[in-house]
Amino acid sequence: MRGFTMYRLLLGAALAATATSAFAADAVAPIVMDQELAQPHVSGYVEAYLGGLYVTAAGEHADGTTAGGTGRVNFPIDSRWNVQTDAFVDSLWAEGTNIYGYGGAVHGYWRDPSAFALGAFASVTGYGGDGFDDDLYSFSVGPEGQVYMGNVTVYGQVYYGQLRASGSSEHIDTWGGRGVVRYFAQDNLRFDGELGYSTTSVGPFDTNTFTGALQATYRFSGTAFSVFGRYQFERASISAFDVTENIHKYVIGVRASVGSDTLLDEDRNGATMDTGRPNLILPSLL
Repeated sequence: MRGFTMYRLLLGAALAATATSAFAADAVAPIVMDQELAQPHVSGYVEAYLGGLYVTAAGEHADGTTAGGTGRVNFPIDSRWNVQTDAFVDSLWAEGTNIYGYGGAVHGYWRDPSAFALGAFASVTGYGGDGFDDDLYSFSVGPEGQVYMGNVTVYGQVYYGQLRASGSSEHIDTWGGRGVVRYFAQDNLRFDGELGYSTTSVGPFDTNTFTGALQATYRFSGTAFSVFGRYQFERASISAFDVTENIHKYVIGVRASVGSDTLLDEDRNGATMDTGRPNLILPSLL
């Protein structure tokens, strides 16, 4: 694809950040959920977004348009055990070329809404678009957990993954992790900060990717609908060469939720897990 050097591989990075004691002290007191809402029940949401992409590498730059959507549903097994399923699609148009990714994830975890959640996840993503001759796909597996401190949620995830082509025994390995802090200024106003790191190995070469993101989400009181805006930055470099690539992605979107009254309720009792998504959709190696 013109404007990009090679396909890159990222599904998140960096271990979970921990909130400082001073920050926790400033957090508002935990919000008491309605007794009926606090009982285990099926809930979830669907969302769609539209935005743009800007890439710079080796003195060159390229622009693109991106769009996609996600659906997540949480199924409580009992008062503590949960299974969450995700489905997603992401598409990128740049310089007359379209590439896309689609797939899903499954999360299994134990959750105490007043304290923490701990579990594991597995995800798989397929890739296609202009110029693809092989059936490319990737998968990732790893542990994940959340800690709840009043109006703050700290989320950590680490993983191992591979990029493969159907019918081939060859693969590309990836290790990574990501940390997210969610701050609820109000029940229906949420701010996210995310940091991540991943390393992809191809023969003797490693591609290291750092990720940072900011997001704001607002849910209209008494409705199922939310709006959000997100900015995500990635910086990738090959360890053996002085080569770097910077990718900026910015999107706005809408969300419709079921089975929850507020964003905070959704976070503590609903579909609270997610997975990292690379800016360029496709795993790539510059």
